[in-house]
Amino acid sequence: MEKAKKRFVTEGDVNASSFREQWNESISDNNTKGILERDNNSFLHQSLSTPCLDVIESAEGIYIINGSGKKYMDFHGNNVHQVGYGNEFVKEAVKKQMDTLPFCPRRYTNETAVKLAEKLGVLSPGNLNRVLLMPGGTTAVSTALKLARAVTGKHKIVTCWDSFHGASMDAISVGGEAQFRSYMGPMMPGVERIPPPSSYRGIFSDNKKGDVFNAEYLEYVIEKEGDIGAFIAETIRNTDVQIPSKPFWKKVREICTKHGVLLILDEIPIAFGRTGTMFSYEHYGIEPDIVCLGKGLGAGIIPIAAIVARDDFNVADDVALGHYTHEKGTLGSAAALAMLQFIEDNRLLEKVKADELFMKEQLTALKEKYPLIGDIRGIGLLWGIELVRDRNTKEKAIKESEAVMYECLKRGMSFKVSAGNVLQLSPPLIITRDQLKEALSIVETAIASVS
Repeated sequence: MEKAKKRFVTEGDVNASSFREQWNESISDNNTKGILERDNNSFLHQSLSTPCLDVIESAEGIYIINGSGKKYMDFHGNNVHQVGYGNEFVKEAVKKQMDTLPFCPRRYTNETAVKLAEKLGVLSPGNLNRVLLMPGGTTAVSTALKLARAVTGKHKIVTCWDSFHGASMDAISVGGEAQFRSYMGPMMPGVERIPPPSSYRGIFSDNKKGDVFNAEYLEYVIEKEGDIGAFIAETIRNTDVQIPSKPFWKKVREICTKHGVLLILDEIPIAFGRTGTMFSYEHYGIEPDIVCLGKGLGAGIIPIAAIVARDDFNVADDVALGHYTHEKGTLGSAAALAMLQFIEDNRLLEKVKADELFMKEQLTALKEKYPLIGDIRGIGLLWGIELVRDRNTKEKAIKESEAVMYECLKRGMSFKVSAGNVLQLSPPLIITRDQLKEALSIVETAIASVS
């Protein structure tokens, strides 16, 4: 007898809800229904994915487009779409690379990969100059964990509850979401967790010290354990948009340095301009020991990820840290270099900072107008709208949040609901002001309708 399955409401909207069933039943195009059925019958089902929302046939700029020609403004994009879909500048760079050297065996090198490694070193502070390339963000986290063990000789890790660092066994071991760890049995040993910094709903949010108390709790764990090798965390949590304070990260850096614990920052979903700086740790004036990068690094065209580590961590030449087939991938490197150049040439960092002020003003006005909105928080072009049934109790408006999402989908705007009640908005950085206004108008219409 199959046991009852518990649906965890954490990283994204629940794809097995009645809302999803109603959405799929509303699809009238026979070709779309046929492809969705084939997808349903071909792929392993998992939370957050199958059954799918729609069939996408093309994408351009900020839009994904289905077979009937309907355009969705994509405010999710799996965080690969910083420079927009089908960016011509990036595509031309990849085409040129494909005509010369489409693949390089890992025992050899090529100038494109070397240029990318050098560029990442130039963009990073201090002596963060050593790079490894790999096919995806999960493997970047895995490699960072292995490097930390090689450098410190210690296997224990501290991480945060609710964190997401990838879907492989070692990545879910240091992740904090039950949705990924359920039924998986024993995880990687030596992982300790602390509550994540959260200004609105955190376990220590009422403490006078704010999230600095979370940092002090980290030191408590480090001192009690005594043999911690690294602390891994998302600089800014992307899914439900949690933005730690500057004192928090300053204190964490001091604690890690004091105790010889490596600070590994996971910037896989939010690097490359999302927060108005190339890397989000720049907002805090700190230097990590290892940084994990991915997603937008390949500009939504070629999967590629990387870690950037300190020069003095180049101590594991007798170990295969990241022995990946595409270790010196030429196409991914070409895409990444073009993406970085496009951001710089088009001054997107300055644009995103201006967009942040506009988003803050508009969303603050919405919060004042609709009691359904309990909190708004954001930085750059990463924003969260937390919906609650009661502002005093902060009871999560889970059904209402999902209803808002589907109302927006009907009107041509796509985003993800995280933590059950947070509308997470992360559009391409190339979005125009008029497009932002249109999107926020759709969100308001949906919230008003549900309210």
